[in-house]
Order: sequence, then C-alpha cells, then structure tokens
Amino acid sequence: MRQHQPASGRTTEHAATPPRRRGRPAIHGIAAGRQVQSLARALALLEEVARIERGAALGDLATSAGLAPSTAHRLLKSLEAAHFVSHDGALGLWFVGVKAFNVGAAFLGARDVVALARPAMRTLMEESGESVNLAALEDGEVVFLAQVECRQMMRALSRPGGTAPLHASGVGKALLAALPEDEAARLIGAMKLLRYTANTLVTSDALAGDRAAARVRGHAIDDEEFTPGLRCVAAAIHDESSRPVAALSLSGPSARITDGRIAELGRLVRDQADRITQAIGGRAPDRR
Repeated sequence: MRQHQPASGRTTEHAATPPRRRGRPAIHGIAAGRQVQSLARALALLEEVARIERGAALGDLATSAGLAPSTAHRLLKSLEAAHFVSHDGALGLWFVGVKAFNVGAAFLGARDVVALARPAMRTLMEESGESVNLAALEDGEVVFLAQVECRQMMRALSRPGGTAPLHASGVGKALLAALPEDEAARLIGAMKLLRYTANTLVTSDALAGDRAAARVRGHAIDDEEFTPGLRCVAAAIHDESSRPVAALSLSGPSARITDGRIAELGRLVRDQADRITQAIGGRAPDRR
C-alpha cells in the first residue's frame, strides 16, 4: 500500500478524512471571510484591468467589478504595491503590472510543457503499466506538474502542485544529472540532505556518484529513497539549449519495478522524454 507523504504531494488513494476542528472563536471565521472576500474582489479588479488593454479608469473598473469607487481604489493600491497593476497618474488609468505578467508567463510555460507532454505520458503509462509524472525544478525542489495514473490497484499518486526533494526523488535526480556540473554542485551544496528512508543518499559524495551514473545511463533511479516500497525511474526533458526544463518519471511499488525491469523501463522513459523534448522544440544532449 502507498505511503502517505503530505510534504511531497504523494498520497494514498483512500486517505482518512481529517477531524473537524471545533471551538474556534467566531471572530476568526469573520476575519477569514473578509480576507477571502477582499482577495476575490482584488482578483476581479485585476481581471478587469487585464481585459481593458488600453488602460482602465477607476470609475469603469469599480462599475465592472460592482464595487464602490473607494473600495476599488483601496484594492488597486494594494495590487499596485505588489506590482500586479500600475497607475499612470497623468492619464488616470490603470494597467497590468510586471508581476502579473511574470505570473502569466510562468503559467504559459508550464501549460505548454504539460499540454505537449500529455500524449507521451499516456503512451509511457500504457507501455510500462505504471503511473507517470511530470515535474519541474522550482526553488531547490521539484514541483509535480501533472500525472497520468496507471490502472493498477496499488499505484503511487503525486498530486499536481506537490513537491519532492531533489536528492531523494527520481525526477529530482534526473534534473540534477542533466544540469551543468557547476550548477549541480551549487545546488547540492545548498541542500539539506535529509534522510527519508534507509536508502536515501545523505552525503554530497554519494549524490555526486549517483548523478554521474545517471548521466551515463540517461535516466535516474529513486530506489525507495523517498518512500519505502516505491521506486521511480526518470529522465530529463530539455530545451533548445539542452538545458533541463522538466523531468518525466514512472513510479510504482518495488514489487513491480524489479531490478530486472529497470533497464527496460529506463529506455522507455528516455524515449518518451526525448519525444517531449522534440515536441517543445528542444534538443536532447549527446549521450554517446
């Protein structure tokens, strides 16, 4: 049965329902409700600013969002302080800010990779019989972007948005193996090499050796290093400069992903990772 790992996004399929909390003062609920309402109103204003490309006047924005002008102005000033909108005082108009652009650009990048990876992910699931994951590097850890679940009764779940450590996950080690030496060494040096299982690599030398082996093979292996009883095989997806932009993995119980299957599963993962690399206009590195 799968292990429950709340920090990683890996969960069991039949998780217990958490007990309902009681006894909180009513004021907390009221304050939280007001915060949610303010957030919803601010997001509605941001959508209106984005919709009106040539700049939007305060009165028009307030009317469109169904807000009093004073409320709209207060929320816009908060968005401006966070650089989600900007204000042209001479024209009296509001425009989309650089932070909103950055968020949108990040979403587009992730969306394109996920959309283009889906066919290869489905093919890999059918070929291997195991669940397939797509993940990317973010702030020193991996973030899962998408999963295609297998049809097995016992299967590993990695929810989109969940995270895993670089040094103890197949996708993380595949990304490390694909990075330039100096960049990988810098990341490894900054990591806390926490132990999750008896198999976790917790020294820089051990991780460097594993990384070198993964580069030769063209795929990385998580041999029950993050979750007991779970194995992963992963390969990197590359951009036009052969830099890793994401990693593809298959994961399942060690009873199915046996030593005798790993080489063949590694080839399947590499083939589909290369297929996604080609689909996004990337270039796989020369593995000879």
